[in-house]
Amino acid sequence: MKILLLSDTHSYIDDFIIKYIKQADEVWHAGDIGDLTVTDQIAALKPLRAVWGNIDDDKARMQYPEHNRFMCEGMEIWITHIGGYPGRYNQRVKPAIYNNPPDIFVCGHSHILKVINDKKINCLHLNPGAIGIHGFHQKRTMLRFEIKDGQISNLEVIEKNR
Repeated sequence: MKILLLSDTHSYIDDFIIKYIKQADEVWHAGDIGDLTVTDQIAALKPLRAVWGNIDDDKARMQYPEHNRFMCEGMEIWITHIGGYPGRYNQRVKPAIYNNPPDIFVCGHSHILKVINDKKINCLHLNPGAIGIHGFHQKRTMLRFEIKDGQISNLEVIEKNR
């Protein structure tokens, strides 16, 4: 399963993003969608799993959950927008992540790309950074990877100057 992981589109989608969507089997969006035309365009091309973020309105919050936990190719995935990172998890997720850690924990919000192996709970933390054009980030970033038989492989950073 080829996954494209993105976040913080803030109502922005372009041909650069769409090119990578078309190469994926499934797209995961870690919140701050902005205008739902973004997720509509993604979902028209590929299966989409998404969560709402702090900038998202009631329409997004009705369509997508705050937390999305699911299985993918033998791995448990948890996507949320504001999650923190190893050693500094957000209080809203901290008890659950320590009591029932997923194999992969995905969040957005910070606009800072991070890939961290949390050895304390045996969990891979992924934050794809921000692929939209709004915010302080200098580079737009996404992640892509493959999941097969309970293993993640071919993890790659995709970046573009603003």
